[in-house]
Parts: sequence; structure tokens; C-alpha cells
Amino acid sequence: MAKKSLMPTTLLTPLPAVLVACGDIDDRPNIITIAWCGIVCSKPPMISVSITEKRYSYELIKKSGEFVVNMTGSNLVKEVDFCGNNSGRDFDKFKTTGLTPEPAQKIKAPLIKESPINLECMVRQTLNLGSHYIFIAEIVATHIDKSILNSDGALDVEKLDPLIYAANARQYWSGLSKVHGFYGYTKGK
Repeated sequence: MAKKSLMPTTLLTPLPAVLVACGDIDDRPNIITIAWCGIVCSKPPMISVSITEKRYSYELIKKSGEFVVNMTGSNLVKEVDFCGNNSGRDFDKFKTTGLTPEPAQKIKAPLIKESPINLECMVRQTLNLGSHYIFIAEIVATHIDKSILNSDGALDVEKLDPLIYAANARQYWSGLSKVHGFYGYTKGK
């Protein structure tokens, strides 16, 4: 396979396209689209989101120390794009998109009702990495829509139909096509 050398770049792709809700549900909360998001620890369960200091959501998360990561599917692509291309300083994104804020169990930031999975998060550490700050947060509550569970009560990824973002192409994708293996299937081989 022939390779071409490039300047160092953020070419890890695809990434999840998630909606991060922040701010107090009773005081005009905001939504930001994030692709730079990922699990960073399993015990305790922790996640990270990277946000530039220029963003309105950065201010809200820095002040409150909490946010909700809301998974998305192809049915939310317009909302994902709008929330990633417009500032909460200029728009009430819940009203403009028609998304529904719902009270969380443990924090003041809202869940997004239309999201199939909601992760309530409390910031444990913030790091300035250069162009972005990374918020490392503990997942303190998880909510999942029953319609995306299989008969054993576990997540059915096909039913989730996660929306992903190919940053280099600036495109949203969905549709996981097939399973190629299972965790541990090569153990002992």
C-alpha cells in the first residue's frame, strides 16, 4: 500500500457527532455539536469533549462544571449541523431546532429528549491544549431509549444508527453495515 506523507493533522476519522447540552435547564441552556469526544476511563466512567475558548458553550461548561453528551442518529443530522454552525449567543438552539430539553437526574444541564442516549457528566479536570480546552468529565448518570435495546436489554447498535462525522471531508455519515468480529474473538489463536 503506497503512502503519502502529510503535515501533522487531526485525521482520526470518523468521529461521533454528538450534541452537548450545557447551562441550566431553567436559564436558556445551549447545545453545541462536538466531534472531538471520546471515552477516557471505564472506572469511574469518564468522557472528554474538546471545545475552543471562543465558543459560548465553553463559558457555560467552565462556569457550571457539567454537561450532557447526547448521542445522535441520522434523524438528527439537520439539528446537529445547525448546532455546530450557529452560536448560542445568537440563537436559542432548543427553540430554533425544535429539540426538547428534559431535566437530568443529577445535574442542571438538560437531556435532549430526541437523543437515544444521554450521558450526564460532571467535569473533573480541564486542560488547555492549545487551540482547544479538553473537559474531562465523570459520567454520573446514563439514559437510553428502550427502543434501541435488544431482547436481552443491551444496546442494539443497528437500532441506534449513530451519526458520525468525517472531519476531513466535512460530511455526516450513518449506517453501520456489518459486524466484522467481536471483542476477544482472536484470544488464544
